[in-house]
Amino acid sequence: MVMLHAWMNGELVGTWSVERQVHRFRYAPTWVRSSHFRPLSLSLPLTASGELRGDSVRNYFDNLLPDNADIRERLRQRYRLPSTDVFDLLQALGRDCVGALQLLPPDQEPEGWRSIHCERLDEAALEQLLYALPLSSPLASAQEDALRISIAGAQEKTALTWHRGKWCRPLGATPTTHIIKLPLGLIGGVMQRVDAGDSVYNEWLCSRILAAMGLPVASARVEHFGRHTVLAVERFDRARMKEGWIARLPQEDFCQAFGLPPTMKYESQGGPGLNQCLGLLNASSQGGDKTYFLLAQLAFFLLAATDGHAKNFSLHLHAGGRYEMTPLYDVLSMWPYFGKGPNQFRARQAGPAMLLRGRNPHRHFHTIEARHWRQLALQHGGEPVWQAMLALVQGAEDALAVAEGELPDDFPVRTWERISEGVRHHQQRFMREAGQ
Repeated sequence: MVMLHAWMNGELVGTWSVERQVHRFRYAPTWVRSSHFRPLSLSLPLTASGELRGDSVRNYFDNLLPDNADIRERLRQRYRLPSTDVFDLLQALGRDCVGALQLLPPDQEPEGWRSIHCERLDEAALEQLLYALPLSSPLASAQEDALRISIAGAQEKTALTWHRGKWCRPLGATPTTHIIKLPLGLIGGVMQRVDAGDSVYNEWLCSRILAAMGLPVASARVEHFGRHTVLAVERFDRARMKEGWIARLPQEDFCQAFGLPPTMKYESQGGPGLNQCLGLLNASSQGGDKTYFLLAQLAFFLLAATDGHAKNFSLHLHAGGRYEMTPLYDVLSMWPYFGKGPNQFRARQAGPAMLLRGRNPHRHFHTIEARHWRQLALQHGGEPVWQAMLALVQGAEDALAVAEGELPDDFPVRTWERISEGVRHHQQRFMREAGQ
């Protein structure tokens, strides 16, 4: 049997063990009695015995890791691990996970978690860190060994701590505060590839448009580290405390909440669709979360954002089992990539990750009409939700104006033009179909 202890802000939550490929999690009695108690996941509720086992346990931890197999293999090679098994990877990388978890061997406890210990990085060190990120060769330096973090997702990224106006490498139990994302480059499969070399600017612009529409979204900024242009996304699962330390905030994505593996993040792969997600939000402690989720889907339609799958929505987990939606994140518009040339995607093939359903499911943006949105609104909140949808679409032009005023001088002109023109195209079609 192998095991790791799970900690949250200095409190032992429980023990994750694997024996004969069976995954178990047992809550610590001290955690169950704690005023901070909450289940590790909605899919891992407290039982009479305090123990859970099986796929739901494995899937929860699996979702803490990158879901790209190539990235997992590079991590295996970099840290000289025996396999890309979930336990092997998190045994090496679990010091700083998404949400509040720290995963440590049974003979270790988190030290210094109520203080900040980090090493400042100059531009040369930042550039070297990012240069080494995609490499598969093992890196054996003590400095690299100190930065063992696990970030879910499908692209190359790392995480750093922003402290006293400088980028730093966290040491010991100090959390990271920002996720650092490299450009995507060529994405897709063998038959269809798209050049998303502008993804840093694209995602930043989408975040500014969403914010201008009034939707909660993770704060992000474009940074230049030597030759690298990256997106620095502020973590909403971190909080700076008045005593001067950084707290980790419990959260989970919708795959974890439903007990599903990351391979089922898309509805087309058997993952949750709109109705299942809205059902989950019925019990949110924030009464407006269902409307917020629906407005996010409509904003994704305007942006032609195709990646709104279950791992790109998350929940804050509060004490006592309460939960609410987190801000939006990882939103990328496909408008710059539509076309018929090399490394472009045909617009008529693009559609939402979660399908709108009338008499038939609508798999492509060009088949989705305003009446389908109205039907969805009336099913989940009634006329007030429909009016909120109309207001969001009507305000899209103002949101674009706000975002345009925030564009940095080096922002790619084509990226702005394609996204703004695309949003206007979907906005005008929606308003025409809605009779506005």
